Amino acid sequence: MRLIFVRHGEPDYERDCLTENGIAQAKCTAKRLQDEDLSAVYSSPMGRALETASYTAKTHGLDIRKLDFMHEIDWGGIESEEGAFPLEYDGHPWTLSYRMLVENPGLANGDGWKEHRYFKNNRCMTFVRTISEALDEFLTGYGLIREDGLYRCREERTDTIALFAHGGSGAVLFSHMLNLPFPYVLSAMPYGVCSVSVISFREAMEGKVIPRLELFNDMGHIASFKQEKLHFEK
Repeated sequence: MRLIFVRHGEPDYERDCLTENGIAQAKCTAKRLQDEDLSAVYSSPMGRALETASYTAKTHGLDIRKLDFMHEIDWGGIESEEGAFPLEYDGHPWTLSYRMLVENPGLANGDGWKEHRYFKNNRCMTFVRTISEALDEFLTGYGLIREDGLYRCREERTDTIALFAHGGSGAVLFSHMLNLPFPYVLSAMPYGVCSVSVISFREAMEGKVIPRLELFNDMGHIASFKQEKLHFEK
């Protein structure tokens, strides 16, 4: 099985849709994926992701299947019966991740970051847990059962699927599937709009599967579009 992850195109966040440039990027991405033998196209339920996915789905004659759990993450302080927990920098996980790892290099490994004050009471943690659990349930449908951080292959599948989502929810996906701390992924693995990444799941030994990141942040199709546009404008 192969999972092709695509971040949405350039967004108009206020209207939750694509800009004119974002639409052009989404069309380039559909062209980039036209030779892939896709069995399914999945998307976050948010407008900018659905619109990006629509061009690839149309190219392959497929309907878009919504994955509500891949909704973009939220962040900030939380309020509970124990009181309010405001966070520095409004709890923005990208900013907090870089600062935390510079201040505490040891948190680049393991789960210690979950107890750090930047994240412990941050709303983003709810999304990290929800997305991680839902991803495992989703992969179970493709015969992959998570065990001890890896996956057991219950049935061999050869599907290639495309999933369109966001910078934050996608970072949770990479973090969980590849067993990398979420703040480390946010800091060390940035990826651009309409970038294409590929994770493969191939049984290697005794029914165990270690997900492999075969491609990350491929934006060659976007670069080609920009060059063609500049040439046309001249």
